[in-house]
Amino acid sequence: MYNKLQKVSDILEKYNQKHLIQFYDELDDNQKEALLNQILSINFQEIFDLYDASMLPENFSLNDLSPLEHIEKSNFPEEEIRFYSNIGENLIKQNSFAVVTMAGGQGTRLGYKGPKGTYKLDLKPEKKSLFQIMCEDIKMANSMYDVTIPWYIMTSTENDEQTKRFFEENNYWGYPKKAIKFFTQGKLPIITVDKKLILQELYLVKEASNGNGNVFESMKKHEILDELESKNIKWVSFGGIDNVLLKNVDTFFLGLAINNNYCIASKSIFKEKPLEKTAVYCRKYGKPSILDYDDINIGLSVKRDSNGNYLYREANMLSHLMNIDAIKKVSDVNLRYHRAYKKNSFINEEGMKQVPDDPNTFKFENFIFDAFSYFDDMLLLRVNANEEFAPIKDFTGIYNPDTAKEKYEKFYTT
Repeated sequence: MYNKLQKVSDILEKYNQKHLIQFYDELDDNQKEALLNQILSINFQEIFDLYDASMLPENFSLNDLSPLEHIEKSNFPEEEIRFYSNIGENLIKQNSFAVVTMAGGQGTRLGYKGPKGTYKLDLKPEKKSLFQIMCEDIKMANSMYDVTIPWYIMTSTENDEQTKRFFEENNYWGYPKKAIKFFTQGKLPIITVDKKLILQELYLVKEASNGNGNVFESMKKHEILDELESKNIKWVSFGGIDNVLLKNVDTFFLGLAINNNYCIASKSIFKEKPLEKTAVYCRKYGKPSILDYDDINIGLSVKRDSNGNYLYREANMLSHLMNIDAIKKVSDVNLRYHRAYKKNSFINEEGMKQVPDDPNTFKFENFIFDAFSYFDDMLLLRVNANEEFAPIKDFTGIYNPDTAKEKYEKFYTT
């Protein structure tokens, strides 16, 4: 124990983080061991490099930007929709399609304690959790195409056990248990503005999941990619847990991508308000990319082409398709990290948990759309937000449970 403690002490001394073991003598043996092992698992240099890199602005100018071409589903005649849908259906019937749901978040912003996917929407005639809603959507496709689609759910170390238990308690809502696999995403310590890691408990350094862009690396790490290949899966749908109108299995979207030889595809919705805090699709240095709302001014947002079409108003809705080769490619890529300024409780110098009034820490995340820039082109399909986009983010914003409930019930009763 002493040798391990000395090793930890040396590391913390090097990185000016000795405060992480200031309560070491107050811990029991199990807590001491847990704290030392956790600290030894942390790549401190990586965290500080991310911190330093995040302080540098992304160097691009308006000359580096161009629109990413999109097509609108509403412009397709019925016969073309049937044509592309048949292509997608054939692939699904060959058992070559899988679904990945990213569900590593907690329901904190909803004032809900527990994994976000376990949050229940007050629907009629019964309340349904977000997981149940997602499950029913995929089951409907199973029934329609006489298959059992493999369903992979990315959790976090924070909510993995609770999520698995929730599925067990609800008997997987009738989904074949063997067709569902859970895997955890990575995590990183959070850091204060003065480059200090913080304690969540006297024996635990506070860490947070490192973003949905970690899905590819995590799929490789947990051998999901190997399993997909062994099952001859050719295409995978990626989506978040909080959109209750998400179409996990969209044969038209899938067939459109296959027929036009794309290896990645995304759906978008039209950004109604020019300066709404929503990221939009674009090309950056000629490659498919996302333009963060902080980088969008009114001039860019209202810019149109000669036909009067807006050039930068296709909003990301976290609904993507990728073929297996594309997933394998980006699983080996170190995606860039984004910094978010968050409010996080911490153990103060007196050993007491303190809740700050304002944001006090940086969290580092990478996002799935950062993988798109590693490809020359992609399919971007604009869909109707009333039919496919009803996310639940929090109680105070536009994406709240009441709005989601209203859109969900309207869609499924009309």
